[in-house]
Amino acid sequence: MNFKFGSLTYLYSLILSVLIMGCSPSKEMSAEFIPVVQNFNLNRYLGTWYEIARLPHTFEKDLDKVTATYSLRKDGMIEVINKGFNTKSGEWKEAKGKARFKDKSGNAYLEVSFFWIFYGDYKVIELDTLDYSYAMITSRSKDYFWILSRAPKLDDEIYDSLIAKAQNYGFDISKIYKVVH
Repeated sequence: MNFKFGSLTYLYSLILSVLIMGCSPSKEMSAEFIPVVQNFNLNRYLGTWYEIARLPHTFEKDLDKVTATYSLRKDGMIEVINKGFNTKSGEWKEAKGKARFKDKSGNAYLEVSFFWIFYGDYKVIELDTLDYSYAMITSRSKDYFWILSRAPKLDDEIYDSLIAKAQNYGFDISKIYKVVH
């Protein structure tokens, strides 16, 4: 991994790992009991996803055109490359990490690390299981939320349906940021 102060890599590493792993969310902010997608097919999930919407965090501050690319590593883990365009600096930022399944259930409960040995939960809570064309992600805390799509634009009906599900799960949808591509 390439660590540089002020870079997206460093911010992802430090903030995502420490906040997700180091803090136990309060019961009302916990996403621990939101079920994950069952019978998850990793091979179909691999590839590039476009970030459609998210709850804001400092590690993604001022980023648009955000993508997440997942591929298999030789050691059996998953390589994660998050990339976004910083609208303030005019520069592309990239964070490289790794992911693995949280358990051997075959369900969509993974953990991701952008910093050394510290892992944060990565829960796929909604997924187009037919085409793997969209997904909704959280962690143990409802402070973390993303909608991903295989295309830079997601159909408005699907987007609205995912936002309604997010609201039913207790996410603060008033804070959701729609990413510009």
